[in-house]
Amino acid sequence: MENFTLKLQSEDKRPLYEQLYRHIIGEIEAGRLKNGERLPSKRALCAHLSVSQSTVETAYGMLTAEGYLRAKPKSGYYVSADLYRPVTGQSAPRTERPAPVKTAPRYDFSTGAVDTGVFPYASWARLSREVVSGNPQLLQRGEAQGDPAFRQALAEFLREYRGVRCEADQIVVGAGLEYLLNVLVQVLPEESVYGLEDPGYQAAWQVLRNHGRQIRMIPLDDSGLREDKLRESGATVAFVTPSHQFPMGSTMPVGRRAALLAWAREADDRFIVEDDYDSEFCYLSRPIPAMQSLDDGEKVIYVGTFSRSIAPSIRVAYLVLPRRLLPVYEQRLGFAASTVSRFEQQTLAAFVSRGFYARHLRRAANLYRKKQQLLLEELEKIPGAKVSGAQAGLHFLLTLPGREEGWLTERAAKAGVPVRGLSAYCRACPCPESTLVLGFAGLKLEEIPEAAKALREAFEA
Repeated sequence: MENFTLKLQSEDKRPLYEQLYRHIIGEIEAGRLKNGERLPSKRALCAHLSVSQSTVETAYGMLTAEGYLRAKPKSGYYVSADLYRPVTGQSAPRTERPAPVKTAPRYDFSTGAVDTGVFPYASWARLSREVVSGNPQLLQRGEAQGDPAFRQALAEFLREYRGVRCEADQIVVGAGLEYLLNVLVQVLPEESVYGLEDPGYQAAWQVLRNHGRQIRMIPLDDSGLREDKLRESGATVAFVTPSHQFPMGSTMPVGRRAALLAWAREADDRFIVEDDYDSEFCYLSRPIPAMQSLDDGEKVIYVGTFSRSIAPSIRVAYLVLPRRLLPVYEQRLGFAASTVSRFEQQTLAAFVSRGFYARHLRRAANLYRKKQQLLLEELEKIPGAKVSGAQAGLHFLLTLPGREEGWLTERAAKAGVPVRGLSAYCRACPCPESTLVLGFAGLKLEEIPEAAKALREAFEA
């Protein structure tokens, strides 16, 4: 294929590279780009679409990292056989459907929201201006793993605040946790069997399923992922959220962490992926150091993101790879450009290294602690209500014995206060009944009493 027709929309809020990336995925999944078909060269596509080379490089890099394309040295990019799904039969004519109208909730109990009022606008704007005005070289292509200055600042911060033992060259920066999970799947052996927490993080399950990897769902107890069930499953890679398990909210004690590390050391192909979810916000005690800090055998792959601690739109996440995996990363993915803007990386580097990030975390944690305490006090007014998983993080569980989960979510939705049930995160395990997952970061402090009242009135009907 020499070229394909695509009109990139300047009014579209998505970056040009993302528009191109999603267009190519659509063409592959529809069968219009077929297995083994060669895509246009980067130079030819840049000229055809009138875009910069970095736009095409970023899109091709993401597609290759996710397995949609494969790169052949000195030949080009080809549609990958791994994810190609042929279209059989005659496709139905496409009809344009009006986009559904979404009604904004009265109160936001989602687990993905943050308080935008605590965002450090003035500091961020000042640092951004400094970066933009004084660094024309940032317009050039950067390193695949991310800018060295940002990775160095991040390594020092992780060492001081989370006990993570790493150097800057072990860090890989990417546009969001889901993207980096796609990277990780390609770095780990193809025959790896992944043990996931159940209930747990659904995006991890989806990424692994997209790559055709073997998945085992591992049940939890009060200490987190069960090491005995992990052994029985035959998994070789364990994905855990030990700081604040999502969605159950438990914190994994050091004894269970040690048991999982012992499991990983027993075989050369075993690894632990530590998603340090919500580690920034701990309310009842000092945060437990990262599991990676206990690892002396290069068995833990540490994963973090700025989306929860700063804002969801800051699509910057990072992996800390054991040194033994760095040659594999370099061989398979070192050719691509970083998927995060160099300007944003440099702004974050200054934000972290000059202490702004640590101050922001303290301020945000104080605010979220007040929100949580106020919300818990208000929810105690619901007869029979029980709360769990509230010792850290930006969500907790609310259980209302005797009420069906479906009835609870339906009543809340009708009251304009949509919430999610715990069963949405369960796959193979028996799911605790009558339980909701409530996030509170997106609620304004002054609206919490009314938000809790709206829930209470919905459930009393």
